[in-house]
Amino acid sequence: MIRAVIFDLDNTLTDFMKMKERAIEAAAEAMIDAGLPRPKEEIITGIKEVYDAEGIEYQRVFDRYLIEVHGKLEPRIHAAAVVAYRRAREGTLALYPHVNLTLLKLLRRGIKLGVLSDAPRLQAWLRLAYLQLHNIFDAVVTYEDTGVRKPAPEPFLFILKELDVQPEEALMVGDWPARDVEGARALGIRTVYARYGDTSGERCAETDYAVDDLADVVRIVDELNEEAK
Repeated sequence: MIRAVIFDLDNTLTDFMKMKERAIEAAAEAMIDAGLPRPKEEIITGIKEVYDAEGIEYQRVFDRYLIEVHGKLEPRIHAAAVVAYRRAREGTLALYPHVNLTLLKLLRRGIKLGVLSDAPRLQAWLRLAYLQLHNIFDAVVTYEDTGVRKPAPEPFLFILKELDVQPEEALMVGDWPARDVEGARALGIRTVYARYGDTSGERCAETDYAVDDLADVVRIVDELNEEAK
């Protein structure tokens, strides 16, 4: 019997990479308008290289980029980049189709809902709050809660405890095969590969289910619980 569904956040509930691409582009354009004498594509590439080195959630990306290429942290350029990035992020951060409907249907069935994210705690909660999902979930577990990232067992065990369910009573929905799927399966949690959000380029061979629409999760839960009866 499935009693809880655990969702990855970025690229499973939200189109994180689309938001990130647009925010970086907006920051690059703002830097040029503020006086940085470099081509837009070169700036975008440089910002992405910092993210590649430090992680996609690195919070001082513009500081480091400007110091590396401009030799100093010019306040006018720095401020313009931050403001443009935040405006673009808020304007493009959106849920995938049918997310709200899926969550509502699961709640009506008495299913507990959780989020398991490798994002920093504040950033994950900011995204949930902006999308008005911060009061929906029974448990939200982020990197700071365990100090390790998926596919390590600790994050999965932590959220199972928070939701008060056993591995066989949970369903993990995520877009990253090596982290979301493999990490959950190693503990006996059934998995749903969110194929629509995968940007890893990996092939997901070992998963219980694969979906191109999050709404299919409701059908999967219904089928599993009907079988359990």
